[in-house]
Amino acid sequence: MRIREIYHALETKNHGSAWTIQEDMIGFTYDVGELGRLLMADEGRWVYPGDLKQDLEHKLAECLWWLLVFSGRLGIDLDSAFASKMAERESELSASLAGPAAEA
Repeated sequence: MRIREIYHALETKNHGSAWTIQEDMIGFTYDVGELGRLLMADEGRWVYPGDLKQDLEHKLAECLWWLLVFSGRLGIDLDSAFASKMAERESELSASLAGPAAEA
């Protein structure tokens, strides 16, 4: 969150106020778009002249950072929410595997 505080200070200095959560979302979607291009490059579907592995690592970390920013702004305990959601999803998927097969 310290990094976001520094960004807020820069936004205030340069534009008179910190970004809103909606503006944060735009920043996040920009980074997700860049991640998409890097993933395409990793599959040989986008020409990328840089250090692909390093840039993928950095962009994945940056996208994770945005999720942590959102959870902080919204007062959500992301660790707990993640554990709960994954337990729920595992239960649902396990039940689907145990149930009758889908008809084709």
